[in-house]
Amino acid sequence: MAYITLTKDNIRDEHICCAFSDKKCAESYELKKQWLTVEFDNGYVFRRLDERAKVFIEYGPAEEAWVPVTAPDYMMIGCFWVSGKFKGQGHGKALLKSVMEDAKREGKRGIVTVAGTKKYHFMNDAKWMLRQGFTIIESIPSGFSLLSMDFEPSDSKPCFNEAVKSGTCPDRTGIVAYYSNRCPYSEYHVKESLVETAEKRQLPLKAVKLETRMQAQSCPSPNTIFSLFLDGEFVTTDISVCMDSRFDRIAGKR
Repeated sequence: MAYITLTKDNIRDEHICCAFSDKKCAESYELKKQWLTVEFDNGYVFRRLDERAKVFIEYGPAEEAWVPVTAPDYMMIGCFWVSGKFKGQGHGKALLKSVMEDAKREGKRGIVTVAGTKKYHFMNDAKWMLRQGFTIIESIPSGFSLLSMDFEPSDSKPCFNEAVKSGTCPDRTGIVAYYSNRCPYSEYHVKESLVETAEKRQLPLKAVKLETRMQAQSCPSPNTIFSLFLDGEFVTTDISVCMDSRFDRIAGKR
């Protein structure tokens, strides 16, 4: 099957996989397209299967990534998803191969990505990535690991930025949600669902929208799509926690 690489010229007419049928997230969907359009100028790539499906990969130069990681001369993989009936058909390997080819062509030292030490929502599958040749080079208490595929040996390794290493955020009371327009679900659920959920429980809520790369690289969580903290402690990357029916089940574990 064919893959499409989105550009400024075709993004208006092409879907971006997630939330294309979710009417309540229509505004957030357009904000993700706007975010992509800007980031294309920074070398960002969005490549997907030429189907109405969630089969895609996003990546770009690590220096330009909206992730609190230092990895000069590496390529950073962001969202990477193969879902539904398209699993088990080799799409993951094909998409990853395209990143490797681009990274080598651009003279990169390797590829990095962030995954959950255990499986986290909106995070890459660490077990699968390890089977493809990645290695874990750093893990932090909040449950995230930094994975690297090096094309050649090097004494200098990528690392998490200091902001994420404690697993806490500066605000120690109530709910704090960090999010960005990297995802077409984030804006709606933080501004609508989570506001209602917090009010119902009389919990203070602070929503921190990451609007620049510098802000994202200083975020206290490696997941700048969406991360929720409760009383200063990291809880989850699962955006469904914003919903009243899911909050207690997920946040209650902490």
